[in-house]
Amino acid sequence: MTMTETEFHSAVDAVLARIENAVEASDTLDVDLEAGILTVTCPDGTKVIVNRQTPNREIWVAARSGGFHFTSREGEWRDTRSGAELFASLASIIASQGGESVAFG
Repeated sequence: MTMTETEFHSAVDAVLARIENAVEASDTLDVDLEAGILTVTCPDGTKVIVNRQTPNREIWVAARSGGFHFTSREGEWRDTRSGAELFASLASIIASQGGESVAFG
């Protein structure tokens, strides 16, 4: 069943807040959440961008390694291609691009 737009925005706001809180604990990564777009800036200046794609009810992640689309399945955000979970994927992306381990707890 597809989420309503209100449910989707609420769910994504919670995800972005969780990412922001986890990344803020880092000394080397910078995080900025503005207008629903979360940007993680790595020490080398590269960015990982997380934002919502409302029409598709997806969360999109843009990183040096590529673009990833996540949809809500059974209470988890899963990559539409690989099925990987959002927070596990993000931890891996940030570790490889930013050289820092982030725990999303």
